[in-house]
Amino acid sequence: MFTAAELAKQISGEIIGDGCVKITGVAPALFAKAGDLTFAENEKFFDAAQQSAASAILVDGDFAANGKVLIKVRNARIAFAKVVPLFFPEQSFAPGIHPTAIVDPSAHIDATAHVGPHCVVGANVAVGPRTILQGGNHIGAGSVIGEETRIFPNVTLYTRTQIGNRVRIHSGTVIGSDGFGYVFDAGIHRKIPQTGNVVIHDDVEIGANVTIDRGALGPTTIGKGTKIDNLVQIGHNVMIGAHCLIISQVGISGSTQIGDYVTIAGQAGIAGHLKIGNRVTIAGKSGIMYDIPDGEKWFGTPIAAPDRVMKRQLIAAQRLPELFKRVAELEEKLDGSK
Repeated sequence: MFTAAELAKQISGEIIGDGCVKITGVAPALFAKAGDLTFAENEKFFDAAQQSAASAILVDGDFAANGKVLIKVRNARIAFAKVVPLFFPEQSFAPGIHPTAIVDPSAHIDATAHVGPHCVVGANVAVGPRTILQGGNHIGAGSVIGEETRIFPNVTLYTRTQIGNRVRIHSGTVIGSDGFGYVFDAGIHRKIPQTGNVVIHDDVEIGANVTIDRGALGPTTIGKGTKIDNLVQIGHNVMIGAHCLIISQVGISGSTQIGDYVTIAGQAGIAGHLKIGNRVTIAGKSGIMYDIPDGEKWFGTPIAAPDRVMKRQLIAAQRLPELFKRVAELEEKLDGSK
């Protein structure tokens, strides 16, 4: 429990009203009860928050209090994200190795790390300080995991995977499985050995049931601060830059390079060996078959194009019924004049 004034201090906010009001939780306006803090980033949200039972509201505009305490900040949504962990801290895990874990004698587990039940840690693995393997994790030989990384249950890292600091990997994810590489030979698909690995840089978060293939030769890499949603497939030798957002069910084919601060929306598919520039936005369900320069927005299925091109095509498509009608009328006039 905190006072409104204590919370305001934590997020560099300004109190409008009684700073001694006790805050016992956080909730959206629809579900807020007495003692809760909610947030409002626009007039609509503020009206809902005012009508709720919440005791205090985080705001980032010039709103007038009406019986509720306001905490004014630069950005209400960002401030709310900082406040929530104060009320819902992550589960803590004591340092040590669970007796059911199987750890190769050559592995180095930092004394402050946690290795949970039924984990398998292979030869020459290094696990850094305060890192948590929650349980049922398989860490392949030669893998390196940095500091303060959290790996949720039933994650598999194949051999020589490199994970940076403060990385989060959610359940069911497989990192370092073989890339999908075959060559047609004498009537069969002959497998091309996949001898590379996967490198995940600092502050990456990877959702549940993601697959990231190892490189055929060399690494598949995920840049610093990139966030990957659930059910994403990343092919071999893909290079993803820093601070990208990759939404659920995206598929990225092998050897494609993606720049920094790229957003790829759900169910988009990207062909192999392409180059996607920095700060590109790709809309959901788009099929990307060509390189994209820096800063562009693309959408469209089955084959995407720059948004300005696709918008013209959509507008033209909406006019087709009218055009068909006009053509039919012209044909009728022409037939009548014969």
